[in-house]
Formats: sequence, C-alpha cells, structure tokens
Amino acid sequence: MIADVLAEAGTRMDRAVEGAKEDFATIRTGRANPQLFQKIPVDYYGTPTPLAQLASLNNPEARTILVTPYDKSALKAIEQAIRDTPNIGANPTNDGNIIRVTLPELTEERRREFVKIVRAKGEDAKVHVRGIRRKSKDDLDALKSDIGEDELARAEKELDALTRAHVDAIDDALKRKETELLEI
Repeated sequence: MIADVLAEAGTRMDRAVEGAKEDFATIRTGRANPQLFQKIPVDYYGTPTPLAQLASLNNPEARTILVTPYDKSALKAIEQAIRDTPNIGANPTNDGNIIRVTLPELTEERRREFVKIVRAKGEDAKVHVRGIRRKSKDDLDALKSDIGEDELARAEKELDALTRAHVDAIDDALKRKETELLEI
C-alpha cells in the first residue's frame, strides 16, 4: 500500500517536472525554436487547435521559423494566432503557401523579462510538486490504522526525498533556461 502511494506520487511528480520543462521550452531565447510555436492555439473551424497539429514547423535559420500548413485554408488563422501570441514579438509573413516568422533580436531588458516569466513558471511547477506531496501524505495518513507509526515515518521520509529530488530537477532546468536566456 505504501509502495503504491509512493509510486503514484513519483509518477505524478515526474509529469510535473516534464510539464515545467515543456513550459520553459515555450519561452524564446536568442534562437528561433520550433517548440515555441508547438502549443499556440489556432482557431481552426471554431476549435482551438495546437499549431503543431495543423502545420509542420522548420527552422532554416537562427531566427526564422517556416510554418507549412497541412490545410492551406488555415493560413490566415495560423498567421493571426502567431501574431496574437504574447511573449514572442514575431511578425509573420504569408506568401500563400507558407508562413515565414522572423523573430526580432532580444534586448537585455526583454531577456530579463523572460527570466522573470521562467522563474514564475518554475515556482508554479514547484508548488504543483508540493501539492502532490501533500495529497500523498494525506493518503499515507489514511493508512495509519493499517500500518505502524514506524512504517509511516519511513514512508514520509521517502516521500520527502522524492519531493526534494523533483524540486531540484525543476531548479536545474530553471538554471539552464536562465543561462540560455542571458547568453548573448
């Protein structure tokens, strides 16, 4: 029973760390990265659809992304969605077949703003991991009558170590992203 609670907590915390890394990837650095555009919601026939499902994304140059829609009728909607996306600052151009997105050079001030955004996303991920820990601890406390206090204390120590490891993983990813953002 204890092993099940700890395994579930570990799995959920792993997903939280992966989610944080995906969030970090959506923040742009000096280079254009197709991951920036993967989750942009496009209004496709009245349904918000991620851009990655509507088009292929290529990176031919350091600051350019080519968006090739699978359905040419979605060109205008994709172009509008990219233009309306905050924190990218891109101005897409549409030639009737593809959309070329050239990202402007990042200023020092803009880089600092992105660092603040990344830190906020990192803190949200850590809060999520701690929430998982709290729920798992409640689950362990519910088992208190079935197991001894020594077993419960051991399980809580394991849970704390698991939480610490996942928070450290988020911190490491956050430091890498900050370094990447501040690198000129």
